[in-house]
Amino acid sequence: MPASENPKYAAARDIANTLRAAGYQAYLAGGCVRDLLLGVTPKDYDVATSAPPGDVLSLFPERKTLTVGAHFGVVLVCDPDGTATEVATFRNDGVYSDGRRPDSVRFSSDAREDVLRRDFTINGMLLDPEIYDRTGDPAESTLDFVGGREDLAAGLVRAIGDPSLRFSEDKLRMLRGVRFAARLGFAIEPATAAAIQRLAGTVTVVSPERIRDELTLILTEGNARVGFELLDQVGLLPYILPEVKKLQGVQQPPEYHPEGDVWLHTLLLLEKLPPGASPTLAWGALLHDIGKPATFRAPDPNDPKDRIRFNGHVEVGVRIAEEILSRLRFSNEDIAQITALVKNHMRFADVLHMRESTLKRFLRLERFNEHLALHRMDCLSSHGDLSLYDFAREKYETVPSEAIHPSPLITGRDLIAAGYAPGPRFKKMLEAAEDAQLEGAITTSAQALRFVQNRFGSPTK
Repeated sequence: MPASENPKYAAARDIANTLRAAGYQAYLAGGCVRDLLLGVTPKDYDVATSAPPGDVLSLFPERKTLTVGAHFGVVLVCDPDGTATEVATFRNDGVYSDGRRPDSVRFSSDAREDVLRRDFTINGMLLDPEIYDRTGDPAESTLDFVGGREDLAAGLVRAIGDPSLRFSEDKLRMLRGVRFAARLGFAIEPATAAAIQRLAGTVTVVSPERIRDELTLILTEGNARVGFELLDQVGLLPYILPEVKKLQGVQQPPEYHPEGDVWLHTLLLLEKLPPGASPTLAWGALLHDIGKPATFRAPDPNDPKDRIRFNGHVEVGVRIAEEILSRLRFSNEDIAQITALVKNHMRFADVLHMRESTLKRFLRLERFNEHLALHRMDCLSSHGDLSLYDFAREKYETVPSEAIHPSPLITGRDLIAAGYAPGPRFKKMLEAAEDAQLEGAITTSAQALRFVQNRFGSPTK
């Protein structure tokens, strides 16, 4: 779809035109300009203007406006169709004493001054919507004070101005630089990369939530392997995910993992994550073997048949994953799903030999499609044998839902009515009855009650 036909572009253009009609400068700014120059449809369109925030609020009386960053001059202008456009006043930032946000800002009427306080040259360009509507050429419509177009053509992520200063102002920019390089397939310009290496240890002042969000984007925007290789190369990895750094050099038994150590195996999984992968699957891929460094056991030199082992690595991995995810302030729901992926990723080895009830319980794990996807990537990143994956996928896709999630034949109330006293035994009794039901050994409530009586004794005993 041409940008001119995009509702989000139209909303931003109309806002810019209104600001210009009132005598202010107004341009499309930031990532949307970069994407248009790359021939990519922007997800959002932002507007930068010389209008003070109060004037922006007053110029759109028929639209809902929200001050989402009063201190920074950011106003959200909402169209009736739900399209929301961020409008930011040109500004010059003061000192960043906490390495996260400026202590003060000064609003400006100079577009160039506004651009010079931004992060990277490829994000520092402005686009004139009037020229763009007339020519359809983003290059002809772009105002570039920082050499962003040249860096786009060269495939470089370069900090605007002094990279050490840019990263000292906002330490998160170091992670953002890695993310843009990975997503776009660009290199990080040498002076910019060197500044990240010097300042990598200071990234810990960034809030866990912001680090989590950037890492999730690196994992899910495409080229996750490249992103994590870059995190390692510029020295950020030991400070944000030291547990992942420890995967490096941990050897694996070559008969099962001919690809190499745990780090390389993990990178191969990340390489297989498609753009738009769910965050929980992506983090599951990253952390599935996180327990291996702590459980590594070298083969007994006196036993030629012994091999490298990781006894208990799944259980240890679940604990380490919980620590990482809690530290990064993931939601309880996400922690539950990601650790479930870690906990169950080795169970596929047993699917051909599982009892029917065990297999059905396995297939009804929450979001089992993610367990399947992780297992497939795991196999393709090691021995390449997909036979267990194919078996589990076929069962998952063909076994009727009612066979995997049957309505219980008996409940606790039924046990009480039969004369059993409530207690801890009830859970075991009901689980045993459900197993028999899943196996197809019982099909009625009467059969279920007789099964319980035969297994656990009658209520009078």
